[in-house]
Amino acid sequence: MTVRVSALIVGAGFAGIAQALALRDAGVTSFLIVERAASVGGTWRDNTYPGIACDVPSHLYGLESHPWPRWSRVFAPGAEIRDYLERVVESEGLANQLMLGTTMTSARWDGDVWRVALTVHNDADNGRKSTETGSFGRAGTKSASLCTREVVADNLILAAGRLTEPRIPEIPGLDAFPGPVFHSARWDHEVDLTGKRVAVVGTGASAVQLAPALARLGARVTLFQRTPAWIVPRGDRAVDGSEMRAYEEDPTLLAAHRAALYAEGEARFASRSGDAAASAAAERIAREHLAAQVPDPLLRAQLTPAYAFGCKRVLLSDDFYPALADGSIALEPSALARAHGSELVSASGARHEVDVVVLATGFEAARQPYAALVTGESETLDAHWSGGMTAVASTLVSGFPNLFVLNGPNASLGHNSSILISEAQAAFAARLIARGITVRVTPEAERASTADIAQRAARTPWLTGGCHNWYVDERSGALALLWPGTVAEFRQRLEGAFS
Repeated sequence: MTVRVSALIVGAGFAGIAQALALRDAGVTSFLIVERAASVGGTWRDNTYPGIACDVPSHLYGLESHPWPRWSRVFAPGAEIRDYLERVVESEGLANQLMLGTTMTSARWDGDVWRVALTVHNDADNGRKSTETGSFGRAGTKSASLCTREVVADNLILAAGRLTEPRIPEIPGLDAFPGPVFHSARWDHEVDLTGKRVAVVGTGASAVQLAPALARLGARVTLFQRTPAWIVPRGDRAVDGSEMRAYEEDPTLLAAHRAALYAEGEARFASRSGDAAASAAAERIAREHLAAQVPDPLLRAQLTPAYAFGCKRVLLSDDFYPALADGSIALEPSALARAHGSELVSASGARHEVDVVVLATGFEAARQPYAALVTGESETLDAHWSGGMTAVASTLVSGFPNLFVLNGPNASLGHNSSILISEAQAAFAARLIARGITVRVTPEAERASTADIAQRAARTPWLTGGCHNWYVDERSGALALLWPGTVAEFRQRLEGAFS
């Protein structure tokens, strides 16, 4: 069975849903969304670890066209964000154009269209009832089955995200560990961690949230820290009913609050990108936060980064340091080096007997698995990016006509809500798709865009700050994931492309 559409969207997280809404706003109604899991939500469906929450204020971490007045906390818990996306799909009537439990297995440019092979299944329920699209329409509960379909699309939008494939470190002996081993993004809820000796590997955003949560659940947590993070106060709190009602009754109040949060985020760019005065002020806040919550000088020294503020993602937490200070979390101030049975050995030589290993080790952000499945005019996207991810306006790739990549090269943020970037890219793609033209960019344009990014990033802490971060593509050594500018500048760049 082959179906022809104007646009095929791969992924039903924030970016994919934003793209569907943008297409409709532009008058394009012939589109499908395919999602390999059995429900929408993207990273907020996949990540269900204890303590998961957004690190962007709730009212800025949502689609501009769908403000939600009833977030329960200043920083929304992950399950609420997933529910929000499901509510948007339902309220906008997108279910009839959504294929759940459907994986893209290949996509090939065939001269003037994209021919996309799909495998329809129902084995990815991720904690909710398995569903399958029995036709190109509304999902319904069915018995287990597997079939293939083809979609012919004038345009292909990759909205699969950059935080989809867990990064699993190669640790000698870990494959023979006798107890449970799982990644934070593939949480095993069947494992009871109460009273268990749990090793958490990593000190990034996920680890800083889940380690204190595990301690509160009664786990005996040892945290393996390769590199400490700069951490600033979070200031989270529950939102009371009167505040929710005020936003419901006066949408302009909510819009003004969102605008203020956006402005605060844009102002943070200076401290993250290396402005001397702004960086010094932000670092002072982080050091004072650490000093106030960790009185022990040795532990404080172990938790103090030796790289420039902003070089790695700046984290927000009010309970991570206290859990370390009171012994709820034991710090191993070096990386996990190897495992011998149930004994983990750190780079410092320290040995720790544990029952469970949790890998909070991030994602394969710079090498997306979908890239090997997409073949353009002469090569796969993976081959095109073999020397590092590149694009024009963070969205278009030479040799791949009518292909739009959301959340791809230089489309991440370290200072503001990433949803703002996704919405800007979605609007940009919809504007071009609505024209009904073949969109091509030249290799020269891609090289020029890459050179411009490199020039903007050259003196930033992301490249010069003395740390290893996921913003930089190891294949090229270039800043390939992060946008080295403000959201306003990103929007201006898209507005100027193909205008």
